[in-house]
Parts: sequence; C-alpha cells; structure tokens
Amino acid sequence: MRAKSVDFEVTYITKDSKPDWFLEISPHGKVPVLKVDDDVLFESNAIAEFLDEMVSPQLHPPDPVKRARNRAWTDFTSDWSRALGKVSYAKTKKDHAKGLEDLPKTLAKIEESLSRRENDGPYFNGDTLCLVDVAYAPFLMRFNMVEKINPTNVLDDFPKIKAWSDALLSNDAVINSVSEDFDEVFRESLYKRESLAAQILDEQSAAAE
Repeated sequence: MRAKSVDFEVTYITKDSKPDWFLEISPHGKVPVLKVDDDVLFESNAIAEFLDEMVSPQLHPPDPVKRARNRAWTDFTSDWSRALGKVSYAKTKKDHAKGLEDLPKTLAKIEESLSRRENDGPYFNGDTLCLVDVAYAPFLMRFNMVEKINPTNVLDDFPKIKAWSDALLSNDAVINSVSEDFDEVFRESLYKRESLAAQILDEQSAAAE
C-alpha cells in the first residue's frame, strides 16, 4: 500500500494479547489482515495480489510468463523464512551453527535467480518494487537486525542478495512498514523465543556495565 501510495489506517496488535475483534476476522489468527469496506482478506501474498489487481501502478510484470515466475518465487518465501529463522532464532550455539551450515542451500537458489535477471536491479524486476520484493523484505529486515547482534556475514558470499537486501532496507516503503517501536518489540520477541541472540544481548549489556 505504501508503494502504491494508498490511503489506509493501520492497527498494530501484539502476538501475546490478540483482541477478540481480530480473532473474529482472522481465520488463522495471524497478521496481516486487510479490511476493505465489509470484506476481510488475510494472508500476505493474497492481500498483495488483491491490491495489485485493484490499485495502480501494477507491481507484477505484465508478461504472463514473468508474472507466473514471480508468483513462484513469492511461494518460496516459506522455505526462505524457515531457513533464515533457524539462524536468527536459534536457541543454542549448536543449533545456530547447524542453521548457518544449511542456510547457503536456500540462499544459493535466490542468488541464482537474481543472477539470471534480465535487468540491473536494484530490485527483483528492475528499478521499481515488485511483489517478490514485498514478500521477501520483511524477512531480510529481521535477519539484518539479528546480524547486528550476532554477525555471521553469510550474505557476503551472496553479493546479489546482499545488494538486493541493501536496496530493500533503504526503501522508504519498507522502512515505514513497521511500527515506530519495532526495534524494541523485535528484541522482546528474541527474549520470548529464548534465542541465542537474546543471550548475546545480555552479555553485551553486562559487558557495558
């Protein structure tokens, strides 16, 4: 919606205290949910597809083959988020090391796809955001936040992804897609997950004292 300059109102909720009105309209109890008049839509990719059909400019490629390929890569985000999550949210050094060992297999698939682009970027389809960018940006944002706490520098071996990530995370539509207190909220979530990153934050805090 920000990429398309759509006027909208946003209500943020917390994972641990989802209000009844939200649970009544969200079949899976997950965000985001989009309410359009009396209609309610859920699931990120479905909402993005709806908005792309309803509001200009269209972020999907006009060519049917390219559009289908873009949809295939948005479907890959479940594998992508799972692979990144095993590193970002690992609870032990052993789990973190295993996640980091496995992660390049997933990153290589995206790196190859970016390498085969028929454009110079900086985004997936060229110089403007597309729905693939929209789908991957939240995961890259969170991964980058954990990298600042527990650096792995794994993206240094994947320069196409690194450049893509840098471009997305400097885009205003992506930057403003989260609440103003998101850094604090995300750090709290790291503690609730009992993650290695939270342990490192405690160690850094103790060392600073």
